[in-house]
Amino acid sequence: MDISIILACYNESKVFDNYKEIQKILEKSKYNYEIIFVDDCSKDGTRDLIKQAVKENKNLKFLFHEANTGRGQTVTDGIKTATGHIVGFIDFDLETPANYIPQLAMEIENGADVATAQRLYNLHIKDFLVAHRWIAHKGYKLLVKLLLRTKLKDTEVGCKFFKKEKILPVLDEIKDKQWFWDTEIMIRSYYRGLKIKEVPSLFLRKPETGTSLKFFRDSYRYFNKLIKFMPEAKRLRSEWKKNLQ
Repeated sequence: MDISIILACYNESKVFDNYKEIQKILEKSKYNYEIIFVDDCSKDGTRDLIKQAVKENKNLKFLFHEANTGRGQTVTDGIKTATGHIVGFIDFDLETPANYIPQLAMEIENGADVATAQRLYNLHIKDFLVAHRWIAHKGYKLLVKLLLRTKLKDTEVGCKFFKKEKILPVLDEIKDKQWFWDTEIMIRSYYRGLKIKEVPSLFLRKPETGTSLKFFRDSYRYFNKLIKFMPEAKRLRSEWKKNLQ
């Protein structure tokens, strides 16, 4: 298998048909592929939709959690289940468009160990939701740079691709099973010396999907996790510097 796409699922019935857009892109590409749905105990009928889709297409697979584990663990389980030598995940809402998938996969083929879609926001005065996310994104990016001391531009984007053999050892080190997983996997990859390529990509707001971001609550939680992760980042950075000598 050339490429495995992980779709982390939790109550995705409203946007479930988005997988067809991903499949359409992959069918036009040069890659042999599989799409793996990993459902984290959805309550809205998503599992029935997954079963029906898998029944109709040999390229689709699924993994169902028996208990809710969190988004990070869901992606991890999908990556470990994957058979492709390139593994990637993309958020089901496709606010990072699926047409970036071949480019990110190509970056892995061309030597990158990690390839991500760096979000570029198309802001409009009336679009408060995008402005809201843009503020959070910019603030978090600055904090990551200052506190964890990396040059990464977008650790939180929900579209990341990996060379499977290189990312598996990193996955085994990750502690967070929720949303901070994204930051942790990027910081650990960075200080483990993995070659990272960030590809500029357009962020498209999908009003029908809403947002799970609670600005003040989530900002506090992320800041708290950043602070707690600082000693580990310092240790990783120290090891990284020794390896450079």
